Amino acid sequence: MSQAEVGSFWDHLDVLRKVLFRCLIAWGIAAVAAFCFKNVLFGLLFAPSRDSFASYRLMAWLCATTGWQSLCPGGFEASFINTELAAQFMTHIKVALWVGLVMASPYLIVQLYGFVAPALYDNEKKQSGPILVWGTLLFVLGVLMNYFVIFPFSFRFLNNYQVYAEVHNQISLDSYISTFLMLSLLMGILFEIPIVNYLLAKAGLLQAATLKKYRRHAIVGIAIVAAVITPTGDAVTLTLVTLPIYLLYEASILIVNRTNSKST
Repeated sequence: MSQAEVGSFWDHLDVLRKVLFRCLIAWGIAAVAAFCFKNVLFGLLFAPSRDSFASYRLMAWLCATTGWQSLCPGGFEASFINTELAAQFMTHIKVALWVGLVMASPYLIVQLYGFVAPALYDNEKKQSGPILVWGTLLFVLGVLMNYFVIFPFSFRFLNNYQVYAEVHNQISLDSYISTFLMLSLLMGILFEIPIVNYLLAKAGLLQAATLKKYRRHAIVGIAIVAAVITPTGDAVTLTLVTLPIYLLYEASILIVNRTNSKST
């Protein structure tokens, strides 16, 4: 390695260090802001555990309007406990860090993209911008899908489920928060299906014909995944989860087909 290459390597490393430092500062500021608004933050997180949550009220309205009793969510009561001395404080910190990361993510993406951009070709720069925007939007849509549909109805079902009448559910704080965060991350990643398929098609590793060929298999797989993450047994809730994921699969076919056509 020449002296110039060595110098260039350390220059890039120094730039990366500054970028990461700015990212950490932004994340820290956002996390502190989230930490300070504890009542608002946990009010939103625990909203699905109350009858007044928007999704439950919507289902109750549909039940009253259509007369379809299976849509009626009914009343329920959730009880939470904490069994460890520092658990509430540590949960507060954990949630603030996650929310701070989400709040700071646009700035983090811009900073990291600014570091990588000089190494990209002009056509790659044109493509990377829309990919970042769509990727972020799809991830947010996945998180919102979890917040308003998947987690509320899953929580409601599991909170009311009893193997024996004398066994009462008291949900631990850590169980509630961990399940919510895990499902939010899972749905955010799951909604990135079109982006992943686009990148695979761009690399020549995926054809639209393959997605069309396995469409029926995909429908079954999507239904199984939806049934696992929403164990309510309610056909309406299952449809609400299955339909968006299937539409993402169909969108992937269109995107991959267009990408394949441009490559030929």
